[in-house]
Amino acid sequence: MLITNIKNADAVSRTTVGAGYALGLLNLAVAKGANRAQLLARAGIRADDLEDQDNRIPMGNYVALMRSGQELAAEPALALLYGEAMDLSELSVVGLIARASDTMTEALAQLNRYGRLVVEVEGIGFENRFQMRKDAEGLWLVDTRKNANEFPELTESTFARMICGSREFGDGSRPFVKAVRVTHPRPAHVEEYQRILQAPVTFDSHENSMLVDEVWQDFKVARASRYVFGIFSEHAERLLAELETARTVRGQVEAHAIPMLHTGELGVDVIAAKMRLSRQTLYRKLKAEGVTFEGLLDDLRHRMALHYLDGQKVSVNETAYLVGFSEPSAFSRAFKRWTGRSPRFRAAA
Repeated sequence: MLITNIKNADAVSRTTVGAGYALGLLNLAVAKGANRAQLLARAGIRADDLEDQDNRIPMGNYVALMRSGQELAAEPALALLYGEAMDLSELSVVGLIARASDTMTEALAQLNRYGRLVVEVEGIGFENRFQMRKDAEGLWLVDTRKNANEFPELTESTFARMICGSREFGDGSRPFVKAVRVTHPRPAHVEEYQRILQAPVTFDSHENSMLVDEVWQDFKVARASRYVFGIFSEHAERLLAELETARTVRGQVEAHAIPMLHTGELGVDVIAAKMRLSRQTLYRKLKAEGVTFEGLLDDLRHRMALHYLDGQKVSVNETAYLVGFSEPSAFSRAFKRWTGRSPRFRAAA
């Protein structure tokens, strides 16, 4: 692995970024004047490493890609520009999930859940990387990743993406970010901070955070259909339409469940509440149709996984999260139980 100017190389070697995320950075650096072949060689990345959405690029190579891009494109603010320009929905299904959320609060929750598909960071396991904290100054959105100064460019691109991406969801009457704190020193390209972030920035701070207007939490997002998780193939779209008009209790449960599978928190109480039934009544009605809630949910995940993989619009790892698994390995085990084969065999076929 190639690690450049990283003191904590062992920790970095254990983290990765999605191939699509690295490809987006590569394309921007090339558009800014860097030579593609030279950039890939310096970063220690092969072109075909970026072709499969499921590929993971070691963080050390991504760091090298960023810093080689800054040099070869003569653009020290490359990370800020990447955050400003990137459309996450074009790079990863995580962007689609966020855009299908009802509010910014929900979008942040989904980013915390799925963010590892885009980039893994040191010191963050299953806890939330982005956390909200309220104090006397107001409401802060805090990035809790460890050793951020080892690679401040990730802070730059992350905050730039959050700020620029959120602007389209407000009414434009006032900026939703009032101040920014970063732990790294003031860089030479500070003017790009002002242009892109449009908020006062404190460098050498004790944390990486943004002071946000509290109305930000309730900004309406929903730029993608709430059924975005069920329409990656025409067949899945037809299935959803059929379920919505189904007269069986099972059909009604599945119609409510499909848009919620990706949350990983789908339970009988949630569905019962949506159907305005008690938990016991829903269990009884399903039993009368010869099914259990757990069996129904398992079968629905099986069928939706097949739809996603057959449609070839999302990768195996993305499919795992979309049908409610917190880890691709757990999805692989379930898929083998359903079909007797690996999900990667199905995707390739």
